[in-house]
Amino acid sequence: MLGPFDDKVSRFLEGTCVFCQPWWLEAVAPGQWDVAVVYRGSDVAAVLPYTYKVRLGRFRLIEMPLFTPYLGPWLRNSIAKYANRLGEEKDLLTELIDKLPPFASFAQGFHPLVTNWLPFFWQGFKQTTHYTYSIDDTIDLNAAWDETRENIRTDIRKAEKTVTVTDEPNIERFLEIQRMTFCRQGKPLPYTEDALYRLEAACAERNSRRMLFAVDAENQVHAAIYLVWDDKVVYYLMGGGDPALRNSGATSLLMWRAIEFASAQKKRFDFEGSMVESIERFIRAFGARQVPYFYVYKMNSPVVGAYRLFWRRAHRRA
Repeated sequence: MLGPFDDKVSRFLEGTCVFCQPWWLEAVAPGQWDVAVVYRGSDVAAVLPYTYKVRLGRFRLIEMPLFTPYLGPWLRNSIAKYANRLGEEKDLLTELIDKLPPFASFAQGFHPLVTNWLPFFWQGFKQTTHYTYSIDDTIDLNAAWDETRENIRTDIRKAEKTVTVTDEPNIERFLEIQRMTFCRQGKPLPYTEDALYRLEAACAERNSRRMLFAVDAENQVHAAIYLVWDDKVVYYLMGGGDPALRNSGATSLLMWRAIEFASAQKKRFDFEGSMVESIERFIRAFGARQVPYFYVYKMNSPVVGAYRLFWRRAHRRA
C-alpha cells in the first residue's frame, strides 16, 4: 500500500478523480491497494492506482473495488505536438503496465478522460466499451431543463407537491432505502454494512459527499441518493427508493436537485451511466451526453478463469 513517504505521488493523485485518491482506495479496499508509478527524473509522470484480492492463496486478482466506477491510468499534462504526445503516452502506459505486480487477472473501468488504451492492447489486454452520461455544462440550468424529457419534468413537478428534499447525513436511513431497492429486485445488498459505513466516514471527514432524501408529510422516505465529488465533477454514486412509493416521481426530483447542486458548485454532473437498459433509459431522459469509457481486462491464469466462472454460477444459484 502507498506509504506516507510518497508525497509526490499523493500530490499527483490529488489532481485526478475522487476514486483514485489514497483515502478513497483505503476506504473501499483497506490494505489491498497500491499505485504503479513512472518517474521522469524525480518527477511523477504517470500513475495507475489499483486494488486487488488474493484467491486460492496465491492468485492476485486486480479488479474494481466496491462503490468505484472508474480507476485507470493518469498521465502528466503534455504540451508536445499531438504525434509526439501519443508517443509519450505509449511509453508511459507501457511502463505502467510493466510496473504492475504479477497478476492472474486484471479488470478496470478507465475514467472517461482516458482515451488511449492502445498500449494495453499491444500488451495483450482486451477492452469492451461501457457508457456513462454526463451534463458538462450545469451552469445554464434553463438549458439543462429544456433538454430534459417532458415525462421527467412532469415527474419532478408532481414530486414537488408531495415530498420535501432534505439534506441529512443519515447513513442508516440511506441503508434502509438501499435494502428495499435490492429486495424488490430479489437481490442481496452487494456490499456489507461495514463497507458502507467505512466509505461514509471517509467521505464525511473530507466533506466530499451528500445524501439527499425525498420525504413526505408522514416522514416516509420515497427515495434517496448519494453523491460524491472532486474538484471538477459531481458523481451520482448510488441511490434507491421505497418500492411502495415508486410512482411519486421522487427519484426524478432528487436527480434534478443533484444537477442543481453540481451547478452551484460549477462542476460537471456524471450519472455514472448503466449498461442496464431500463436504467439507461431513465438517465438519458435528463438530456445528458452519452460518454464512452473503456473497460480493460486480461486473464493470465486459466485456473483463475475457471474459479471465477464457478463463483459466478454459484452466486447466481444462491
